[in-house]
Parts: sequence; C-alpha cells; structure tokens
Amino acid sequence: MDSSTKGMENNAVEVRICKAAGKINEAPANGLFPESPRKCEKMNHSNSIPNGICGKPEQKDYDDQEEEGDHFSEIEIANGKNGYLEDHDDAGSSSSMTENSDEFQTVSPEKSEHVKLAVDTPNTENNAGAGILRPHAHLPKPEAPPGLNSSPPASPNGDASANQKFGVAMPAIGKLIRERSSNFSAAFVRRLSSLKDNNNDSEEDPKSNKRDVTEFNLSGLKVTVKLKTESDDHQQEGQTFKGRISFFSRSSCRDCTAVRSFLREKGLKFVEINIDVYPNREKELVERTGTSSVPQIFFNEKLFGGLVALNSLRNSGGFDQRLKEMLSSKCPDDAPATPVYGFDDPEEEWTDQMIGIVKVLRLRLPIQDRLMKMKIVKNCFAGSEMVEILIQHLDCGRRKAVEIGRQLARKHFIHHVFGENDFEDGNHFYRFLEHEPFIPKCFNFRGSISDTEPKPAAKVGQRLTKIMSAILESYASDDRRHLDYIGISNSEEFRRYINLVQEFHRVNLFELSPDARLSFFLNLYNAMVIHAVIRVGRPQGVIERRSFFSDFQYLVGGHPYSLSTIENGILRNNRRPPYSLVKPFGAGDNRTELACAKVNPLIHFGLCNGTRSSPTVRFFSPQGVEAELRFAAREFFKSGGMEVNLEKRTVYLTQIIKWFNGDFGQEKEILKWILNYLDATRAGLLTHLLGDGGPINIVYQNYDWSMNS
Repeated sequence: MDSSTKGMENNAVEVRICKAAGKINEAPANGLFPESPRKCEKMNHSNSIPNGICGKPEQKDYDDQEEEGDHFSEIEIANGKNGYLEDHDDAGSSSSMTENSDEFQTVSPEKSEHVKLAVDTPNTENNAGAGILRPHAHLPKPEAPPGLNSSPPASPNGDASANQKFGVAMPAIGKLIRERSSNFSAAFVRRLSSLKDNNNDSEEDPKSNKRDVTEFNLSGLKVTVKLKTESDDHQQEGQTFKGRISFFSRSSCRDCTAVRSFLREKGLKFVEINIDVYPNREKELVERTGTSSVPQIFFNEKLFGGLVALNSLRNSGGFDQRLKEMLSSKCPDDAPATPVYGFDDPEEEWTDQMIGIVKVLRLRLPIQDRLMKMKIVKNCFAGSEMVEILIQHLDCGRRKAVEIGRQLARKHFIHHVFGENDFEDGNHFYRFLEHEPFIPKCFNFRGSISDTEPKPAAKVGQRLTKIMSAILESYASDDRRHLDYIGISNSEEFRRYINLVQEFHRVNLFELSPDARLSFFLNLYNAMVIHAVIRVGRPQGVIERRSFFSDFQYLVGGHPYSLSTIENGILRNNRRPPYSLVKPFGAGDNRTELACAKVNPLIHFGLCNGTRSSPTVRFFSPQGVEAELRFAAREFFKSGGMEVNLEKRTVYLTQIIKWFNGDFGQEKEILKWILNYLDATRAGLLTHLLGDGGPINIVYQNYDWSMNS
C-alpha cells in the first residue's frame, strides 16, 4: 500500500507472535484481546508501537488484498492505530523496513510462525474513528444467519491441513444446538399442522375412520397426540365446579361404598369424612343432619341426603343439573371442613401413676455398661441400686421398694437384661425400655416411651381395624389386589395410623381373648406390611426379603415384633420359618405366652405380604375372625390359588402350601382339606380326580414377588 494513499502514514516492524494461552475460537468479553502471556523472543522496530505488537510493511491496498483472497485481521491498538494481519507461509526469509530504510534481521518460517502487520497512522485531520475489530484469518469468521448464505466459508488457504494445524475449522457448539432446535421446532409445528388438517378432513367425512391417537418420531423423540373425546370434555367441565362435594361415612359401610363408587365413576372430586377415623366429627354430623347415620352427602354447605336421595336423582336423570345448580358458587366457610393433619382429639387420658417414680429413677440411677455372664451389658443398672433410691425417695421399707420395682416391670417401664425375672433385689441388672438394643429397629418409636396410662388392648385393636379399613376403601382397587402406596403415604388416615401405633408401646396384650388376639395380630401384620413398603420399599432379592420380614419391627407390649415374629412366633405357635433352623422365640421368652395354642392353616390366607401372589389385604374383627378367614381362603383359591387339569391329572397349588406344608399335612390330606374351600366347579373336578383312584400330580405355581401396586 502506497505511503501517500489516503493521507495515511505507514510504520512497519517485524515481530514473532507467540501462541495464545487461551481457548481457540473464544473472544474476550470486552472485545479486546489481552496481552500475550509471554514476551516475543525477538523484536526489531523503528517506531514504538504499544502492546508489544510488531509487524512488517505491506505493499498492497487492503481492498485489493481482500479481492485476491488474502485474509486480513484489522485490530485497534491502544493509541488508535489500525493494523492488518496477514498469513505468511513463504519459503524464503522475512524482512522488514521502515521509513528510514533500516534493515532488520530475518527469521525462517521453519523456526517460527510469522504474520505481517501494516500499521496505518491517520493524519490528525483525518483521525475520525476507531478501527473495526476483525478476527484473525485462522479464527472462525462470523457467518450469516441460516438461509442467507448457503455456501460454506472457504478455508484461508484452501487446504484442510492448515485448519488442522491451527484447530479452528470446527463449528461452534452453540450454533449447532440452535440449528438443531430450530429444525426440530419447525418439523414439530409442521406435523401438528398436518394433524389439524387431517382432523378437519375427518370431521367433514363422517365415513372416515381416523385413529384417536397419532404417533410419530422426530429426531429420536416419540410424540403421542391424543385427540380430546367427549368424556374428557365432560370431566373437564366437572372440574370447573367452584364448590365442593363432601360426605360423611364409616368404615365397612356398604352404602358408603356405593356412594364412593358412584362419585368416582362420574369423575367428581369429593372429600370423605370418615367418622371412625375422625371421631370428633360425629358431633358435627349430628348437628348438621340431626342423625348419626351415614352416608350423608353435602354440596357445599347444603345437605343433599343419603344413598336413597342419590339413587332417586340418578334414576330420574336430574343429577347433573342438580349438581351444576348447587356447585355453581364458591364453597363457603360454613361447609363441612376438609380433614387436616393433626392428632386425634384428646380423650380421657390419665398419666400413669408410676410416671413420677420413673422420672426420679431416670435422673438418679447410675446407668452404665456392666459385665455379666462374660458379656458386656449396655445401659443397665443393678436392682439393689434402684431399691436404695426408692427407699430414699418414698421413705418406705425394702420390701415395699421391691414390690414397686415389680410393678414397674409389669408395666414395661423396666426389663431384666436377659428376661430372667420381673424384678429382684440384689446384683441383678435391668434397663429402661427405651434403652433396649432392639429399639432402633422399631418404626413406631419416636424417641421416647409413652408415659400415659396404656389404653385397653381391645380398644386399640378396634381403632386399628377402622383406620386401616378406611385406608383400603379409599386407596385400594375394588378387588383389593392393588394398593396406591403413594396415596396412602400422603393421606391423613395414614398419619392417624402412625399416631395410633405409638400407643402400642406398653399395651397389655394378655387381657385379650384368643379370637381378639388372633385378629389383632392378623391386622397388625397387614398394617405393618403397608408401613414397611412405604418406609423401606419393596425388597428385590432373597437377602432383602429376609431383612424386610425380620428387621422391620414394632414395639408392642414392651417387646419387639417383626413380620416373621408375628407369623411364625405368634400365629404359628413358635414354629420355624421356611428354610430356617431357628425358632422365633427362645426358651424363657415371655412372648410365647401370647402364641396361638393351635395352628390354624387358614391364617396363611389372611396375611398379605405386599406381593401379587399373596392373598388380598383385609382386616378382621374379633367377633367373626374365623368366618372371615374361611371367606378369605375361598376368595384366594377362586382367584387362581388352585387350578385343576383333568387331562394331565394335575393340580396346581400356590407356593404358600409348599412353604408351610407342616401346617397343612401330607399332599393327599391337603387336597381333601382344600375341598372345603373351593367353588363348585373346582370342587367337582378335584372330587373326580380323588374318586377314580388314579395318581394325581401336584405342581406348585411360580410365586410373583412383584409389588401389589
């Protein structure tokens, strides 16, 4: 470029450019490139140029160079000068000169990488604006938006080796993402438009048979579009009601079940207030309706009636219209309130008379680890130490203090560390119930033992049955084979159940009758399974299943009870579990006194372990537990627990009978026993096989361990 062109003054120098330490293709945030992290190895100059930039004079005009295909980069220097960078790959040496014709040393390209720099210093009268920042030739050049420039940019020198040398010919990841997103959005919009057009065509042609669901793939993504149906419109219309439907109910009520099923079929949301779960709401029911009978349905604050009124309006076809009229306004404050989280209303509860003495003992007794029978016993105290404290605190004799200690043991405040006796004076070691080693495994223990007087076991068991029956009615399928565990865990009924099981700590189970005890442990087992699935999840393998049935425990009556302990220790009269050599209760265990005197094989059809092959979950009443167990066995065999194949002379039985064959007897005895609980069809087939005297093959079905959700 001529020195007189456009009044510009040229100054040229030569510089060796060091490679940058930053990332390739990345521009500074402020648009100015920082100084090189290290100095040039060699720099000759005639005029001082800021920022350490050195260059070489260029003899061609910038516009001419751009037309010829040479790539320049224009930079703005700190003093306002403009410079242009040019690639230099000549085989010969590089030279530079200034206005004073000084000669400079040259460096061959084999030893260093070179660029040429022409610095145009504008005259003072023409110093109008700053230079425009352009990228280096080996840096990616700005590209036009998609559609404006269809031809890809050419490489600086037309060869790929140069691009690989400097590593700059790769597309930016942001640009790639934007292009893919634009293409996906455009394709998705076009496809939806075509679906809308097809839908319009199908409406015009009533004979056309279009699918309600259309599936298509876009870039590996499967999209399903379902056209809205009339039922969806009706359900959406029902959700626009401003009011609220509420109805009072009780557990195990047929009329309440009918109302609940009708509202679910109509797709209507409702609030159920179960008097058995919320006993304090019974008074409200009487005040609103004048009776305690259920069900009682409310639309907002207005009483609609019971099942008779619902059936009458449904049969006349005016239910929908009546519903719109009564729920067109927002629910007022005087409507039946939705049950909220909380504890049951306090009933007549008395603090245990011994709790004052227990608090004193907890403060004064020296609780520590001790050595007994070559074993280290943790968190215990000696009987003599407790007697001395009782004598000082109550100012009584030693015999009276020992009697008080025995009362504390019978109330399960303290236990002998090995269960040898209730309480004796001397060098016997005891510990408080909250210090027992099994307490961390008890999921109904919340840091402290209940200090209130224990409620009667019959009353606690009855409340357990009502709450769990209410849970099943709301969160189980009609056949009770599938449970909504997530819904149960978030329900207020389950919170009330968690509060209830805190009262099991010191309950006296010995006061229960045999039938009441049987129903109590059957119900407790089924409730614990639901709690265990929610708390620890469903086990996946053999080891996890063993831990599931053995490690999830409740503290009941001062002793720990696991699922295996209840089934094999209590209900099966302390028999060994399948594939085990050890009985649940050892010698001297007080829990053996609660075990059933005789094993009833029907118990296996009343226990639900949360799997699909197990019997359906149900809860029993003390008065009718035997009849309810027989009904449960019939339902189990009817639903696939037993099948007969006459051609193969084969009877297919559940694995439960194989695991507990000791409870059912020999195989032929089992078949005769099963006859009492089969429907007419299966009973006739089995009777035919047993009567002709031929051999009968017994095959046990595969057990499905998947969760009954």
